[in-house]
Amino acid sequence: MSQPIDAQNDNGRNVTARRRGRPKRAPADAEARQRLLRTGLKFLTEKGYSAVGLDEILRDASVPKGGFYHYFQSKADFGSALIDVYHAYFADKLDRWLLEESQSPLSRLQAFVADARNGMERHDFRRGCLVGNLGQEMGALPPEYRAKLIHALEDWQSRTARCLAAAQAAGEIAAHHDPAKLAAIFWIGWEGAVLRAKLEQGPDPLILFADGFFAMLN
Repeated sequence: MSQPIDAQNDNGRNVTARRRGRPKRAPADAEARQRLLRTGLKFLTEKGYSAVGLDEILRDASVPKGGFYHYFQSKADFGSALIDVYHAYFADKLDRWLLEESQSPLSRLQAFVADARNGMERHDFRRGCLVGNLGQEMGALPPEYRAKLIHALEDWQSRTARCLAAAQAAGEIAAHHDPAKLAAIFWIGWEGAVLRAKLEQGPDPLILFADGFFAMLN
């Protein structure tokens, strides 16, 4: 913290000056906080919330326990922040694919599915969806997580519904379908397929679900 010092101006009068110091970095922008969040996402998408202790995360992130409590009040607070970060990350990921105007609307959703499958393959199918993982553990989690998890799924679902509505307008989906219901079916099925792919450590559940979903759109 900068401290005031006495100085004299050109008239010889004492004035109060302040030592120049480096401004404090906003906690949300601190590199250590970002390291904690990245490490937390890695562990929770692999192992879930209950199976991971703070000490394990801190060791991997190379952050002391005091540094953790500078940014988060508790493991529950940390988990809540991870849900927010993952929700926003995946919303951005969806937008990158579903709003890509160089492809037809249905091709955009198919491209998202292929990209998500490739992402799981890069990690040898050890990592699943943070929201899906936490949903499986909800009975042992802080009660306030429930609304956050549902909100994330509903947000992703609404983005998907807009893409499916555009596909229907383009004649890629039969007119009798309800895009909102299709989007709900997609996310219920997709989360299950991700869980099964992680369990089996292979892509077959993702491929089977995607083939079935797109086949039903005619």
